Order: sequence, then C-alpha cells, then structure tokens
Amino acid sequence: MTSDEDAAPVFRRGVRLALDWGDARIGVAACDRDGVLAYPLDTVLAGPTELDRVVALVSEHEPLEVVVGLPRSLDGTDGPAATKVRARAAALAARLDVPVRLVDERLTTVTASRRLREGGKKAKQQRSLIDAAAAAAILEQAVALERSRGTAPGELVSVPGRSD
Repeated sequence: MTSDEDAAPVFRRGVRLALDWGDARIGVAACDRDGVLAYPLDTVLAGPTELDRVVALVSEHEPLEVVVGLPRSLDGTDGPAATKVRARAAALAARLDVPVRLVDERLTTVTASRRLREGGKKAKQQRSLIDAAAAAAILEQAVALERSRGTAPGELVSVPGRSD
C-alpha cells in the first residue's frame, strides 16, 4: 500500500498556449492535451490590435490556460521588460475566461535560437521564427515544471473582482 506522498505528481490534461511577449512581436505556441509536444503556432505583431489577435487565438484553441513568459533579469528580479509584460498579461487576463500564468522565461530565446540554428536555419531566417519558437520553449518549461511538482506553473495573474 502506498501513501499519498508516494503518488506521482498530478498533471492537468488540456491544451495550453504560451506567449513570448516582445515589443515588436508576440510569439505564440501551443501543446497537445497531454503536454507531450509544444510547437510554434503563430507570431502576432505587437501594437494596438495585439490583444484582439491573442484573444482570437485563445478562443480558437480553447486552452486550459495561457502561459506568458516573464523576462526577469538574470538575478531573478523584475526589470522594465518584466514590468511591461506584467501589465500586458493583466490586460489579457481581464479579457479571458481562462487563467493566465506568468512563468520565468530566462534564456528561452537563447534556447530557441540554438535549436533553430541546429535545425539549419541561418540567423536571417530565424527572425521570423524565433518568437514562436521561444514561446514553445516557455511552454515546454512550464509543462516540465507542472509534471515535476504536480502544481500549476508560475504565478497566476489576478484580475480585480474575479476569483479564478
């Protein structure tokens, strides 16, 4: 007989979307219901209609949650980029019926760039792919964290007046 402590961590089944939110572009990635495969999905141009496009993608894919990469400094603190992403994630969360979570994204762009280079993509070719590939790396990291811990990854973005 095994105790609850011996049980494997529980993984919530369901599609997830991930965002790598930059000033020029937003990389979008998705994963299958079992969290086995994370893949680049789209790149959204940043600007006045960015939230509309991201909301449309969420509506189309019906994810369990949206994971947003939080670009913390290497020392783990929030700099100006992280502050900007927090504000954008809060604006997105206010428009969605699914949870939005912030996950540390340090070095995911480096990982994505290395993978593309290893796949034969030259630097010039990477520009159009790097953001969505970085979002896939963020999603892989989030799924791995949940599998290892048995809890949702990162930090839930709260929406005033709503309890998720």
